[in-house]
Amino acid sequence: MDNLERQQRALTRYLRDPDNQSPPTGMSAARVDVYRDLVLNNVSQLLGGTFPILIRIIGQDAWRTLIRGFLRDHRAQTPKFGEIAEEFIGYLAESPAVAQEGRWPAFMVELAHYEWVEMVLQQSDAQPLPPGDAESLLTRPLQVSPLAWPLAYAWPVHKLGPDHRLAAPPAEPTLLLVRRTADFSVRFSELSPLAWRLLQRIGDGARLTGAEHLEALATEAGLPVTVAFLDSGLALLRQLHDDGVVGC
Repeated sequence: MDNLERQQRALTRYLRDPDNQSPPTGMSAARVDVYRDLVLNNVSQLLGGTFPILIRIIGQDAWRTLIRGFLRDHRAQTPKFGEIAEEFIGYLAESPAVAQEGRWPAFMVELAHYEWVEMVLQQSDAQPLPPGDAESLLTRPLQVSPLAWPLAYAWPVHKLGPDHRLAAPPAEPTLLLVRRTADFSVRFSELSPLAWRLLQRIGDGARLTGAEHLEALATEAGLPVTVAFLDSGLALLRQLHDDGVVGC
């Protein structure tokens, strides 16, 4: 290893963990600290736009502590700036330091994921489903739009904020549909358990018709496959079709 490489490695170790590493020998402390602050501030700003609610809840000082830990402990698997937020979600979910009970809000990982979803859908290159025939929803195989995600959380992530923090999750999970509309806005709506499971079933990729999905859903739920159930299911499918969430 030549001297330049040793200096580069020493510099990167210091930039990642200035509290426990020394700057390169012979390099001005004032100069190296400029780079230290630039790295921390740039990553903080890069991620800050994705997680505004989380930052408001924990505060700027705690946010910078998270970013410092991310730089120190995480080894990203992507060089793409647009994917760093997903790496940060993985860090929050897997870091032993973040998992320490009581140090961070228990809902932090789920809230961060919820905020990340909005950014991903806004930037997605996926195409919406083509216009289809609503009259065929019961008789043709269905698919879920790649721009519509049914999500399940233990915490009511869509309601959390600086003035609404919970110490424990509610008894029932929070089931949400997150979708991108034609004008590239992202909308969130709550789902009933049956509606969420229907979307999950369709999204699993089985080539079943709408009628077959509804019949299987009723069986799962221990409900009789009545005309009233199928009619209600068709009404739900029509609404989801009109919103661009499902198609044939």
